[in-house]
Amino acid sequence: MFLSSRRTKGEVVFDFVNNFGMLLICFVTLYPIWYVLINAFNDGKDAMLGGIYWWPRVFSLENFEAVFANPGIMTAMGLTIAKTILGVVAHVFFTAMVAYAFSRRELIAGRFYIIMGTITMIFSGGLIPTYLLIRDLNLLDNFLVYIIPVLFSFFDLIIFMTFFREIPDGLEEAGRIDGANDWTIFLKIVLPVSMPVIATIALFHGVYQWNDYFAGIIYVNKESLQPIQTFLYRVVAQSSSNIMTTAVQGSAVTKTVTSQSIKLATMVVTTMPIVFAYPFLQRYFVKGMMIGSIKG
Repeated sequence: MFLSSRRTKGEVVFDFVNNFGMLLICFVTLYPIWYVLINAFNDGKDAMLGGIYWWPRVFSLENFEAVFANPGIMTAMGLTIAKTILGVVAHVFFTAMVAYAFSRRELIAGRFYIIMGTITMIFSGGLIPTYLLIRDLNLLDNFLVYIIPVLFSFFDLIIFMTFFREIPDGLEEAGRIDGANDWTIFLKIVLPVSMPVIATIALFHGVYQWNDYFAGIIYVNKESLQPIQTFLYRVVAQSSSNIMTTAVQGSAVTKTVTSQSIKLATMVVTTMPIVFAYPFLQRYFVKGMMIGSIKG
């Protein structure tokens, strides 16, 4: 007896509501990004009249010309790229090194260290003690303030440690038979077979480094050491007159740009690189969150 392939009315209604709800969520999520984009590419004074919802009414690139007329944005972009690359490499290597030690079941008091590390994920000393520590380490107005304080993450350690414990013991035993020590095993055996989790943690920390603006606000006063997200924060936070003076200094595009259009153009310049990169790397986030999950 063949089962009927006809769908019930309830299933049709459920699919319709489910699809409509997902489309609504996608629209609510993506439309603000689209709204910022079309207004950034619209003439500044024309945008002040309102009524721009779906595409630019008067297409213009002068907002972006005004943004790039400020030499500070290129300095901030270069510093952000540098701290992202260096920060990812240092964070991944240091966290992986500590996680490898934690993954060893013969580690003395290993359970105690894990408990203490888990507590640090829940409680912290707060902003003022952290600032005092950064000051005593002479990291204020120092490029390394973006690297050293986030050199290690216990959350990332747990992901690394879970992956390392799934590596067959035979690989390490073979290395020891060949005379390899712990450093050789870690560098030449463990890390090469751990590329999926390395890519995942690198992606986690890379997105954090690119989007971080708080460190530049709290710990850095020199404009030459402020990353692109802090630059964006300053553009949005400053008064309209200061924005106009800073953004269009030395530029001829002063007739049609406004403080609001410059804000939107700056937001596009600072966020679009990571927005375009994220969809291509999304699968690594999913895979990373599945590492160590319960298998049926």
